[in-house]
Amino acid sequence: MISTNKGQKKVLIGISFLFLTLFLFLPLLLIFIGAFSQGFEVFWHAITEPMARHAIMLTLMVVVITVPLHALFGLAAAWSLTKFRFRGRQFMITLIEIPFSISPVIAGLVFIILYGVHGFFGEWLQANNMQIIFALPGIVLATMFVTLPFIARELIPLMEAQGSEAEEASLTLGAGGGRTFLYVTLPAIKWGLLYGVILCSARAIGEFGAVSVVSGRIRGATNTMPLHVEILYNEYQFAAAFAVASLMSIFAIVTIIVKQFVERKHPI
Repeated sequence: MISTNKGQKKVLIGISFLFLTLFLFLPLLLIFIGAFSQGFEVFWHAITEPMARHAIMLTLMVVVITVPLHALFGLAAAWSLTKFRFRGRQFMITLIEIPFSISPVIAGLVFIILYGVHGFFGEWLQANNMQIIFALPGIVLATMFVTLPFIARELIPLMEAQGSEAEEASLTLGAGGGRTFLYVTLPAIKWGLLYGVILCSARAIGEFGAVSVVSGRIRGATNTMPLHVEILYNEYQFAAAFAVASLMSIFAIVTIIVKQFVERKHPI
């Protein structure tokens, strides 16, 4: 541990708390103050009126679709990358990390180029009465792109550190691949998997850039919670905007609480 005098310690802690207060606690507090500025009745109406309910349900639907698919992908990718050595392994890791470095807005534009009416697959999609852009599938695809790395990147270093000795022993004793995964691998990585699911869910709920491009922002049809907040704010319905934003903040706080529980239960 690095030794510092008491003065340095107080200054560093003070700077940290000041930074957190200005950029985290104060904005969060202002969101809740704004949400209840016109009373609980206005707050309740803002989060229960039809457009808000649709935005909430659509957001949750996207999370319910996206997160399990990424859990399956993360498990498969982590297993293949940590248990086998093959040509192109490093390239695969790079591909998984691409969403970290690409703007979500650019990702949304790419999906429009691919699946839009005048896109690469647009004519075929129209001929088969399938709609991707300005519909739920496009929102799911955009969200899946930006959240793709979260579960895989939690599992890969964890499974790499654990090695493959336990699985090899299980296979040697006669257990098949499925039983080995269920009774040896999965119990060893369950907390890392849960941690990745938490991060992926939080990112999916708050995604704005890519979804705003592919959704068309159709009120009552393709608006997720972040898009609904923006529309309310642009219409000067500040209390309603803060009310929906506070609901998203509550989701974030619950995510943090669950994350802390996971970290205490089993440090990642």
